[in-house]
Amino acid sequence: MLETLTQGFRSARDRLRGVTKLTDENVEEALREVRMSLLEADVDLQIVRGFLERVSERALGEQVALKSGKKGGKVQVSAGDHFTKSCYDELVALMGTPDPLPDPSGTQVVMLVGLQGTGKTSTVAKLARHFAGQGERPLMVAADVRRPAARDQLKVLGGEIRVDVYERDGQDAAAICAEGVKKAREGKNQRVLIDTAGRLQIDDDLMSELDEIVRETAPDYTLLVCDSMMGRESVNVARGFAERLKLDGLILTKLDGDARGGAALAIREATGVPIRYVTMGEATDRLESFRPEGLASRILGMGDVVGLMQDFEQVADTEQAEKDAERLLKGQFSLEDFLTQLRTLQKMGPLRDVMEKMPFAGDMFPSGVELEGNELKKIEAMILSMTPQERARPDIIDASRRQRISRGSGTTNQDLGEMLNRFDTMRDLMAQVGQGGGGKLSRIPGLGKMLGGGMPGMEGLDPSALGMGAAPNRAAARAMRLDAKRKQRKQKKKHKRRGGRRK
Repeated sequence: MLETLTQGFRSARDRLRGVTKLTDENVEEALREVRMSLLEADVDLQIVRGFLERVSERALGEQVALKSGKKGGKVQVSAGDHFTKSCYDELVALMGTPDPLPDPSGTQVVMLVGLQGTGKTSTVAKLARHFAGQGERPLMVAADVRRPAARDQLKVLGGEIRVDVYERDGQDAAAICAEGVKKAREGKNQRVLIDTAGRLQIDDDLMSELDEIVRETAPDYTLLVCDSMMGRESVNVARGFAERLKLDGLILTKLDGDARGGAALAIREATGVPIRYVTMGEATDRLESFRPEGLASRILGMGDVVGLMQDFEQVADTEQAEKDAERLLKGQFSLEDFLTQLRTLQKMGPLRDVMEKMPFAGDMFPSGVELEGNELKKIEAMILSMTPQERARPDIIDASRRQRISRGSGTTNQDLGEMLNRFDTMRDLMAQVGQGGGGKLSRIPGLGKMLGGGMPGMEGLDPSALGMGAAPNRAAARAMRLDAKRKQRKQKKKHKRRGGRRK
């Protein structure tokens, strides 16, 4: 997702690495990389020009200030950091402010419209699940009378997420919607979500049908569902619908399938209508309230820690997580605990999406590398092939045990050795993070390792000075890595001594 945009901003940042002062020349050179990525991402030329002008004015027009550090020290923000902050601010401004649907005071009527094939029906179900998760009782109305099996699809989805669906035979969409709204008000449902038929914005007959539905139901919000993979065309579609209907918001679907991301940047600027939600993937839990700050941070390759924490809290038992965190940060966790963390990570969605939300994770992998969940499944198979005693005390795993575990999990001795080494390193680093104070972030599987420092692309960047989170102390990070290596060498010597005694 968003690889095209991220690569452009990363290249711009690299061009300014080591630069001590921003000038017209080096800013123009960096913006050239950004310009190319925006155009490749299918952003409208006029929007690109306006964005680049504002970034240039902000980067060159503001003085790079000093920020107080610990114990009265001063940390200077580098020229590259200042340029990155300028890009971040303008990206957020370009995409607008967060604007999810407000809490309903009575029965809130929400109508979804859009082209056929944009994912309206599944988006209705995703919204219903989202609101049900907030403790509400939504009602879905199957008003797509044009597409065969559309009503059946909504009924199936309603059964999966345990949300009621109003539907009946007939071709009068407006009457069906009116009846659905009446039923919701009688049943005191907090929201009514209307699924309408897909249509072209230039189809007068179908657009007239929407006008009739609006007259019959007086929806509080009319949301346009746009396929982000359509790129610039999605902007044209949104403009066309906005000319015929009063739109109150946009939902961008299939954001995970678009490597360009131009629609996410351009559609709000082009239409003036806020993006309220985005969806990624087909599962009904893959909907998020649109957060421009999080998306801007991901585009810049800096992750989205807030979004990552929200994902984690949705799939984890908060009370248990607190207990686990206490043990993790003391380095007192076993392979059984590690397996639990891996399973939590798998519940958070595709590995690629999770990794993109981790700070600077994009710099850890070569361009174009595919991240899949197969590696996690392999680790899970290795741990499940161990005895409870081996999971609790992995240091007892000698050569013969390794051979048995490898055969049982369908892996190699090398795979098992690498996994055990990573586990030892992670356990030591988590203990170091606990001593240094990792906070809630340390509860996220694997993030403790990142908090230990050593991440490529972190050199010289002080996000705390930019108002974008705290950066680890590099001296402390270096000491932690050295200490982890020392412990790892000590552990290997212990294994060798035990192996010699058994012989």
